[in-house]
Amino acid sequence: MSKPLTDHEKRKQISVRGIAGLGDVVEVKKSFNRHLHFTLVKDRNVATPRDYYFALAHTVRDHLVGRWIRTQQYYYEKDPKRIHYLSLEFYMGRTLQNTMINLGLQNACDEAIYQLGLDLEELEEIEEDAGLGNGGLGRLAACFLDSMASLGLAAYGYGIRYEFGIFNQKITNGWQVEEADDWLRYGNPWEKARPEYMLPVHFYGRVEHADEGPKWVDTQVVLAMPYDTPVPGYKNNTVNTMRLWSAKAPNDFNLQEFNVGDYIQAVLDRNLAENISRVLYPNDNFFEGKELRLKQEYFVVAATLQDIIRRFKSSKFGCRDPVRTSFEAFPEKVAIQLNDTHPALAIPELMRILVDIERLDWEKAWEITTKTCAYTNHTVLPEALERWPIHMFETLLPRHLQIIYEINQQHLDRVAALYPGDRDRLCRMSLIEEGNPKRINMAHLCVVGSHAVNGVARIHSDIVKTTVFKDFCDIEPEKFQNKTNGITPRRWLLLCNPGLADIIAEKIGEEFLTDLFQLRKLLDFVNDAQFIRDVANVKQENKLKFAAYLESEYKVKINPESIFDIQVKRIHEYKRQLLNCLHVITLYNRIKKDPNKKFVPRTVMIGGKAAPGYHMAKMIIKLFTSVGEVVNHDPVVGDRLKVIFLENYRVSLAEKVIPAADLSEQISTAGTEASGTGNMKFMLNGALTIGTMDGANVEMAEEAGEENLFIFGMRVEDVEAMDKKGYNAREYYERLPELKQVMDQISAGFFSPKEPELFKDIVNMLMNHDRFKVFADYEAYISCQEKVNELYRNPKEWTKKVIRNIAASGKFSSDRTITEYAREIWGVEPSDVKIPPPNEPRE
Repeated sequence: MSKPLTDHEKRKQISVRGIAGLGDVVEVKKSFNRHLHFTLVKDRNVATPRDYYFALAHTVRDHLVGRWIRTQQYYYEKDPKRIHYLSLEFYMGRTLQNTMINLGLQNACDEAIYQLGLDLEELEEIEEDAGLGNGGLGRLAACFLDSMASLGLAAYGYGIRYEFGIFNQKITNGWQVEEADDWLRYGNPWEKARPEYMLPVHFYGRVEHADEGPKWVDTQVVLAMPYDTPVPGYKNNTVNTMRLWSAKAPNDFNLQEFNVGDYIQAVLDRNLAENISRVLYPNDNFFEGKELRLKQEYFVVAATLQDIIRRFKSSKFGCRDPVRTSFEAFPEKVAIQLNDTHPALAIPELMRILVDIERLDWEKAWEITTKTCAYTNHTVLPEALERWPIHMFETLLPRHLQIIYEINQQHLDRVAALYPGDRDRLCRMSLIEEGNPKRINMAHLCVVGSHAVNGVARIHSDIVKTTVFKDFCDIEPEKFQNKTNGITPRRWLLLCNPGLADIIAEKIGEEFLTDLFQLRKLLDFVNDAQFIRDVANVKQENKLKFAAYLESEYKVKINPESIFDIQVKRIHEYKRQLLNCLHVITLYNRIKKDPNKKFVPRTVMIGGKAAPGYHMAKMIIKLFTSVGEVVNHDPVVGDRLKVIFLENYRVSLAEKVIPAADLSEQISTAGTEASGTGNMKFMLNGALTIGTMDGANVEMAEEAGEENLFIFGMRVEDVEAMDKKGYNAREYYERLPELKQVMDQISAGFFSPKEPELFKDIVNMLMNHDRFKVFADYEAYISCQEKVNELYRNPKEWTKKVIRNIAASGKFSSDRTITEYAREIWGVEPSDVKIPPPNEPRE
């Protein structure tokens, strides 16, 4: 028997990673050694693995900069309309491997590093995740940047360079413990500071009414320092820019005349200004009305708008003057996309610049603003909607408050003209909510100030139009659109699952990487015995590799023959990790009741972070880990059921776990998950979905055929009907003996014998005030899971369903999503022009 291939030899055979041309390999080795030499000359004699990682990162970066500069020159020459994607989160993960793939360098680097006696995968593991996001919204922004570059759009991502990203999660005695994510500790080779573009941002102060108009004076200034990160498109030589702002105190900070004498304290107080970009707020789908967060939101918006306008004015296009002075053409040259309401202040800030500084009249300024801005809504959960107290604005942003009042006045005048005497409607539609305190509804501001408003999956966009923004939709239906989310197939197939990408490429070529709809062609092979075997083998290898990872990192042994049943996402009541938990306990009880019966073995894995202040989410983690303690140590169960909490779920862990999954859990209450994108990643990587008709699951079922997913539970209509008649959890508890047994065990402390009362809050919530109706879907979920077991017993039929799912996942590429944004919101066309590489002369 031939000895098994090493990882390196396996990787060499993967054609989609590019050919390792001899010249490239020699070039990479030379560059690597040069970078390593300069690292060591400065510091030490002996290189550490981290030195090797940095040498490689700098080698790859060298291949980026020429293309980056040339792309930016190209935009300056051609002056296309520019897209500005404003987001408080960019969940980028690691950069090295993605950059090698998009530049077509992966095999050359792998071979060069191998020849130098090192292992590429080990070096890749040294890189820290850039965890500047909480979950779906931040990761969507990252996928969008990849697609915008790959589609040749002149696009910029604008956000905050948080010194500390999403916390690292440790599990201690079954509880989540947070620790700070000091991701910049060793430096970040992918960013370039641009102090020459530093800009002032103003806070506090007061508004003076002069003859020339209002003036915002006596403000405190914080400087915004930009850090640029290159964003390479896939093999098209386009390199766009993500510009993240960092807060810096000006040198005269607190040293003005009123603070004479206490020089030391004044310098120490610089921290107060610089705290603006210190840390990411760790809430997902929850609004926390803190002043520091409002400062962050204005900080990114104020710096970004100055930058956009500077670029607009200095553009050489169609202009004899050295500077553009007319803003007439602004919306033809500038698009601003607001990723949720977090950057909503872009609307009043653009108005302030146009009216107060550029001296346009209000009507013209408003027309320019609405034509420029567009808003993406990400949630209908009421607790997630941003509603800022007016008194905070009065203090922090007094001029913006006046502008918002004026926007609201004109808006309400329009509504009153259309619906005379309808006081209720005026109240519902106002940007200002009456109450104590009065609040600004940021979603209303976004809808009124944008020319397009979109939801992120068809069902969500429909809910937006019929509920949250119904009144607005009645007046301007043409403003409301749907843009179903997508994921980049470069990171979420080629990078994380090269084995699968390779067998697909063998059958249909490599074009699917830039046109994912081509996966449809795989339907021709759904009965091809060899292809069925290949798909099953790739999945089995991924499972073995992940099992080995779990064993090395967490010392847990799992059965690779079992169903890998995986739910990874932020911990939230609406995502119903508790429903999954109830199923696990039910399974456990069935094994205990009939230990000699044949059970289909399962490994149930849940992973995700709970917001530090979200008590119930933290209790859900504790319940799941406690159930694991009991199940995993019960000799009767053996390896038929294992329960594992995946610690510190993040982008780089998702890249390992998703390719290994058999079953993807997407089980939110219908009408609560706006879209979901993890669902798409699992589908593309050969897992089957068990899920409700919520978010993009609906469209996944439509694309693949509902019979190829495990769909269960209430639909949106059923949930609405139940809300009308009232949800009574106790009714299910009394009627379903297995559910009653599970709840009684949790109540009695079966999973917390030392602290029988530990889970009383969970029990009380489920029995008496469960907004997300876990019990109402329990029975359907359990019987749907039985269908999963049944199909898994027939590996060939299971794999055929897998192939049908992969073949149907083409719609869920972020390339498709971005093409729709480009054409239907931004008014630009994607381009397949390949900018000449730096080594070829320009035309």
